[in-house]
Amino acid sequence: MNKTIQLQDLGNKDYKETWEYQEELFKGIVDLKIRNRREELTLETPNYLLFVEHPHVYTLGKSGDLSNLLLSEKQLEDKGATFYKINRGGDITYHGPGQIVGYPIIDLDNFFTDIHKYLRFLEEAIILTLQEYGIECGRSEGETGVWVGVGTPFARKICALGVRASRWVTMHGFALNVNADLGYFDNIIPCGIRGKAVTSLNVELGVEKVDEDEVKEKILKHLSSLFEATFEESH
Repeated sequence: MNKTIQLQDLGNKDYKETWEYQEELFKGIVDLKIRNRREELTLETPNYLLFVEHPHVYTLGKSGDLSNLLLSEKQLEDKGATFYKINRGGDITYHGPGQIVGYPIIDLDNFFTDIHKYLRFLEEAIILTLQEYGIECGRSEGETGVWVGVGTPFARKICALGVRASRWVTMHGFALNVNADLGYFDNIIPCGIRGKAVTSLNVELGVEKVDEDEVKEKILKHLSSLFEATFEESH
């Protein structure tokens, strides 16, 4: 069991390019698992975590409803945003500058084979990170992701989650609003949930900008503890 996760910070990168790169890493792990089984080998499978920030983009999960995108093609173009229908779970979401996106592409056979537990661990890492900033947050029953003001009329989502898994290999992941332009969320019904607001860490703290590198360090610390994993930077 390989509990080392290779960390790659891709900086600001186009959504489609990143998606294709995720698919490449994902396929490499799956192919190795198939080979291990077929040839009765025990070759170690790698694990990856990609940190990335995307230019303005809307993505719709495979079970999502296109009517939750409130913009025409022309309006998307005017806003400098792109749109993709993709193969993760969940409905529609937005990615853009000021958001920390994390894509764990890991072989859960190296950790535990439980998708529910995997999702809860991703949420928990974000919850623990935000608590370090004094933000009271948690889960909202029946809805993935991390929420501020749970159980009040002012509940607002600060982190979205959407994953895909096959042969216990994961891809896609989480998107945490740190210094995000929340105006872009007005163009969708986020995650298909009507009447719920979206927020960002800088808004909750009442500051202009939060240090995103510091937030990433805290996320890594909590992921490392929860998954009992070691992170190694790779390029």
